[in-house]
Order: sequence, then structure tokens, then C-alpha cells
Amino acid sequence: MDKFFRFQELGTNYKRESLGGLTTFLAMAYILFVNPYYLGMAGMDENAVFVATALAAAIGTIIMGVYAKYPIALAPGMGLNAFFTFSVVIGLGIPWETALLGVFISGIIFIIITVAGLREIIINAIPMQLKYAAAAGIGLFIAFIGLQGAEIVIPDEAVAVALGDFTSGTTLLAIFGVIVTVILMAAGLRGGIFYGMIITAVAGIIVGLIDLPGNPVAPIPSLEPTFGAFLTPFFEQSFAEIFTLNLVIVILTFLFVDFFDTAGTLYAVANQAGFIKDNKLPRAKKALIADSSASAIGAVLGTSTTTAYIESSSGIAAGARSGFASVVTGLLFLAALFFSPLLTVVTSAVTAPALIVVGVLMAGALGNIEWKKFEIAVPAFFTVIAMPLTYSIATGIALGFVMYPITMLAKGRGKEVHPIMYVLFFVFIAYFIFHD
Repeated sequence: MDKFFRFQELGTNYKRESLGGLTTFLAMAYILFVNPYYLGMAGMDENAVFVATALAAAIGTIIMGVYAKYPIALAPGMGLNAFFTFSVVIGLGIPWETALLGVFISGIIFIIITVAGLREIIINAIPMQLKYAAAAGIGLFIAFIGLQGAEIVIPDEAVAVALGDFTSGTTLLAIFGVIVTVILMAAGLRGGIFYGMIITAVAGIIVGLIDLPGNPVAPIPSLEPTFGAFLTPFFEQSFAEIFTLNLVIVILTFLFVDFFDTAGTLYAVANQAGFIKDNKLPRAKKALIADSSASAIGAVLGTSTTTAYIESSSGIAAGARSGFASVVTGLLFLAALFFSPLLTVVTSAVTAPALIVVGVLMAGALGNIEWKKFEIAVPAFFTVIAMPLTYSIATGIALGFVMYPITMLAKGRGKEVHPIMYVLFFVFIAYFIFHD
């Protein structure tokens, strides 16, 4: 085992890898409870999604550990689950089964373009500035969802949104959770988001705002409500009814966000661990195949896109250097399957702080955008601002991709725009014209 994972070469051991795997799990365990809550809003069975989330994370992370041999964990991605529910299912009116089909297809496409070696071509086609804008926009979007879920921000007929009722018990509990989570994260505590959720839930139970489950341990819930549901559309609709322009845009968005989020996460975490050689990541293709395979598998199980988690950096900080740490993390996700009763404790007041803080972390990408260059600032701004205001990640990306060629041509930099971006310009123009 130690030879397979090259412990001696990497200067590590079982104890260090196990601790790293545990640390990564604790840092990202919040997804087990946040993901079912938000996919449940799309009409999916929360218990089944809980199982799908744990299994997708376990399978994807173990594949990453054994096949790519990296201490990088995977799970259904934050932001992508919000896009799935609020933009695709609620916004576009696409059934969640069809949305899962979109996730599955995007995963298969990701596998194909990775195996075919098209990764560099696609990465180079999309300007880095728009990648940063998309990441930041998604951060603002999910933070806005968190603020709404906590009722810190509420609808207002006069000005669209306003501050909520700060005398409400659940709102105060969410505010407490935000403060606690921020303190833990600022103090550098690994798994601060997860521990923040625990402290908030315990506080809610103490003051009577949350009911404590009788027994936190229970048999694993049934996966039947979501397993294989992505095939349902083929039995109920015609091909033309399934593969609409909206679904094509959804597939492209899933592919785009997962592709670049994964690439950015892999390189950031690998750089921290010292894996980067000559500005390249060894076994990058294997790592990307592991990620794309996990997305397809997750869709079959019944969850939104599975992707690499930046929280893996906490495990690396604890000493993880090999894929064995990922195996440990994956096994811990399997063990978590027996704690589904805790889902009743995870109310909107408990999940909201996690969403808000994750939004803060993702918004950090704003600092990488060249705001002083107007031709860059305009498409970046439209990408970022449109996501929370239109409640759609796809709309934000579409606006940015439409504005970018226009501003670059106006600036006399049209030759710097990749031909693929001009093709996408017309694709997204069509999206706005035929958008329901």
C-alpha cells in the first residue's frame, strides 16, 4: 500500500495521510447537509439526495486517490447546486430529472474532451478574466441565496429587497451562525464552516428553534427516488422536447463552470502541496478524468455536478501528500451515510451562514480582474452583477460572453479574441432571443 501511494518518495506516512484525509472531510462535510436542502427545493427527495451526495463524494474522491493519486477530494459543488435548483429547475422550468440528464451529459463531454486532449484549447479560448468573473458572480449569487434563506434580506415591493426582521428568532440564529463561522474561519480553524453549522444547530436546539432528532444514527435511506432518474425524460418526452436550446445552454454552463472550477482548484491545491513541475501538473489528465467521471456518476445517483473541492487544501496543510488521504476522506463520506436523521436539524438558519461564507471566499476572484481596463471591466461586471440580480448563473455567463467580443473589437483588440468566443457570442445571442 505504501509503495502504491509512494509514501517514501513523498516523505509521508499512514498517520499523516489519515490525519490529512480526516481534516479534509471535516472541512467539507457541510455539503452533506447543504446539498440535500437546496436540491430539495427543486422537488427532489432530500434523504435520497443525502445518500447520493455522500456516495458521489466517496466514489469521486476514492477514484481521485487511487487513479490520479492526489490528496484532492470531490463532492457536489457549491454554486453548481444553486444553479441546478434556482436557474435550471425553478428559473427555466426544466424538470429536475432533465436537469440531471444535463449534468450527466456535461460529465460525459468532459471525459471526451479530456481524453481527446482538448483541455488546453478550451482553457485558452475563454479569457481568464471571464473565468474570474464567473467564479466571483457565483459567489455573490449563493451568498444572496443564503441571505434570503436566513431572511436577513427579504422581498420588498418598493425597492425589490430590504433588510429582514432582526427580532425574528430564526433570523437572529442565522446572524449568530454567520458571526460564529466568520470568527472560526478568521482564526484559521480547519473545517470552520462545518463547525459553524454544528454550533449554530446546537444553539438553535438550546433556544427551542430547532427540534433535536430522537436518534442521530439510522439505517441508510433509500436511493430509489433519485437513482437513474436522469433517464426518466426519455420515457415521457420526445427528443425535441428534451433537447431544447435551454437545455443545451444548461449543459454548456455545467461544463464551463465545472471545467474551469476543477482546473483552478487542482492547480491551486497542487501548487500548495508542491506538485507543480515546470509549470505543469503531473497526471493532470487523470485528475480531470476522475473529476468528470464523478460528475457522470453523481448524476446517475441523483445529485448536481460533482467537482474538486478547494477545502482539500486544509488536508494538505495537515500533511496529506498522497492519494491515500483521499481514500480516507472517501471512506468517511461512506460512514456518514448512517447519520441522515441530522438532516432535520439543518434548517435554512443553519445552512445560510455556510452559503454566505462560501460566497465570500468565491468573491475573492474579483481581485484578479483587470478593472482598470474598460474593455475587460464591462463584460466582467455584467457577468458578476447579472447572476444575483437575475437569479441565474447562465444569464451572467451569457451576458459576459456577449459583451466581451463587443468591447474588445471596440478597443481594437478583436484579434486577441479566440474564434471560439465569437462562436459563443452568436450562441448566447440566440439564447437571449429564444429564452422563455
